[in-house]
This record gives sequence, structure tokens and C-alpha cells, in this order.
Amino acid sequence: MTSEGSVTAIDLFCGAGGLASGLRQAGVNVVAGIDVDPDCAFPFTHNNSAEFHLEDIRDITGDDLNSMWESYNGPKLLAGCAPCQPFSTLRQAGLKEKDAKWNLLGEFSRLISESNPEFVTMENVPGLVKTDVFSKFVSNMADQGYSVNYRVVHLPEYGLPQLRKRLVLVASRIAEIHVPDGTHTPECYVTVKEAIGSIPPLEHGQQSPSDPMHRTQALSEMNLKRIRASIPGGTWREWPEELQLDCHKRDTGKYYASVYGRMLWDAPSPTITTQFYIYGTGRFGHPDQDRAISLREGATLQGFPIDYAFVPQGMPYTINKIGRLIGNAVPPVLGRIIGETVLKAARS
Repeated sequence: MTSEGSVTAIDLFCGAGGLASGLRQAGVNVVAGIDVDPDCAFPFTHNNSAEFHLEDIRDITGDDLNSMWESYNGPKLLAGCAPCQPFSTLRQAGLKEKDAKWNLLGEFSRLISESNPEFVTMENVPGLVKTDVFSKFVSNMADQGYSVNYRVVHLPEYGLPQLRKRLVLVASRIAEIHVPDGTHTPECYVTVKEAIGSIPPLEHGQQSPSDPMHRTQALSEMNLKRIRASIPGGTWREWPEELQLDCHKRDTGKYYASVYGRMLWDAPSPTITTQFYIYGTGRFGHPDQDRAISLREGATLQGFPIDYAFVPQGMPYTINKIGRLIGNAVPPVLGRIIGETVLKAARS
């Protein structure tokens, strides 16, 4: 049982535990996580000392949440990041409402009403803020007496070495609360070199003998030629014509320059996606080694501690599975900032 006055959290859509990890760094007691992906069970429980519930939140009730909280004193925090694919700018507008995930934010709203936590937080893609479903989510909380504050934040301003923008919302029914300002100006952003520059060199398709997370996907002979012709921060347009893809030569493809690129050492990385380990899916080429970044490098740029484990010791490190867990995660630094904000409000 926690001490009186501490904040106890349940993490909906918990994934591999990035949000929970950051909340715990701030001092929030995370007691449970809920997700439909069984691959999230080990990393969430092992790294965050919390229960994992393999459940669809559409099948969860407020009574279920309150039973998870019932042994703990003090304010409650309901946290979560609903799957962002329906709200992505890459989705076609006509497909959004047909996506089964579209109403998960409505389910989140239902659970707030049923469990009545003192605090709520969520994060998602910036495009969500323009949707009716988000407006309804906010108005429902306001109707229940919550003070609600949200904005789009640029995570390099909070110390993440990654060009990532996210919509962050915090809400409280016991105190005023606000999304905090950043701590880093552009000249002080953490760079790729500062984050991963000391990680040992590695050939493409290889694995470090001392770190099973430091492994990379093999490149085809053509892609090896392409990355050798790439300069940090450049595009495929600098390649010799024989290396360019046919689709890039057509009018429909010539504007898509943010693929097959190398990162810059002296800037934050591009947004880490679920396919950051693939050279051709973005600017995920290593700044000076002829390969895409490794799982370890992706996890580090996403802000995970070096000792964060994604699979049990001795189990295989499946590159696409772990890449998906890392790319889908909430960066722990964001969880820490949210946690600090909630704790400050709880003490006010």
C-alpha cells in the first residue's frame, strides 16, 4: 500500500511501458497496464513492476479499474494513448470512421466517467486535436468538473533527441493543471551524436556480441550502394540516376524525399516509427555507418533506459516485433514530465 497522498496510475493502451516508465521516474506509482498486444506483457511488467492485463478496454468497466486501485490511498491517475492510426495524417479521410479503433477515445471517456479518477492524461498524434471525437472527449471531462489543458508539444524541447510532435492532455478535478513548457531551446537540443555516438560500430545485418539489442537489418546489394551514395541530411536526389527508384522518377513520387536518408549527427533524429530499422522507410540511415540504425539505437533515441528489457533473457530478439514495440511507445521523457505535472497539482 502506498503512503497517503501519493498518486497511483493505471495505464490504458500501455504498450511496452514507455509512459509508465516515465511516470515511475517522476514518482507516480503505476499499478497496472492494459493492452490487447501480448508482446507488451513482458516489457511492461518486468520494467515497471506492475500488473499487465491482456484486455480490450471495450471489455473493461470502471468497477474493474477501481478494483485495481482499491488497495491504494491517495489520488488516482488514468493515463493512456489510444492507437493513433485512425488520426494519422497518412490515413485517408474516408477510411477513418470505418476504423475499429476510431471510437477507442470514446471508450477512454466512458472509463473516466465510470471510475472518476482525480487526474487524467493522454497523448496522441497532433492531428487528433482537429477531430470531433477529441472535442467530445474534452467536453465530456469539462462537464464532469475537470480542469482540462492540452497542446501540441515538440519533444526536443523536453530533452528527447528526436523530432517528434505529440498532442498532450492533462486534466484534474481537484486542482488547476497545465501542460508544462519545454526546457530546451533549439541550440540546446540533444543530438543524435550525444544520444548514440558512443554505441559501438556495427555492420549491416550483424549483432553485437555484448548487446543483443544492438542488431541491424541486412541491406540488399542495391541498398548498400544507395546508402553509400547518401550524405547525412541529404536525399535520394543526390544519387546517380542508376540508383534511383523508378517510382521516384515519376511525378507522383519525386516529392517524397524523406526516405532512404541518413541522419545528421548534430541534430535530433527524425520521428522514430515502427519501421525505424528499415533503411528505405525514412531517414533512418546511420550518419556514417552503412546501415540503418539498430534496435538499441532506436530505443535510445526513443528515450528508453539502457537496461530496459523487451524480451526475457535468452529469448530471441525478433527485429520487427521489438521495432514495433519501440516505435509505438510513448517516450519515457514525456511520461516523466506528465508525472511531475500531476504530482505538483496533487500537492497544491
